[in-house]
Amino acid sequence: MAKGEVKTAVVADGLRYKTKTPGSPFRASASFSGATMSCFMCGKHRVRSQLRTRQVLGKSQTVCAPSCKALDEALEQSETSSS
Repeated sequence: MAKGEVKTAVVADGLRYKTKTPGSPFRASASFSGATMSCFMCGKHRVRSQLRTRQVLGKSQTVCAPSCKALDEALEQSETSSS
């Protein structure tokens, strides 16, 4: 199977992406409480207030509170009610 055309190339100044949008997809915050972290279970980035620590495989890991599924449902419900 042939690979598709490569759309990136390293240019003389060392940059690789010509079409990549600048910046980070995660919002910058001046305070620690607004920072995001990823859930160990589902991998989604959440605000720290939506996470809690839990013992997983003998180590404390950050996970969604109360659970990944419940938090997704709550966020989805709040988005539809605010629309």
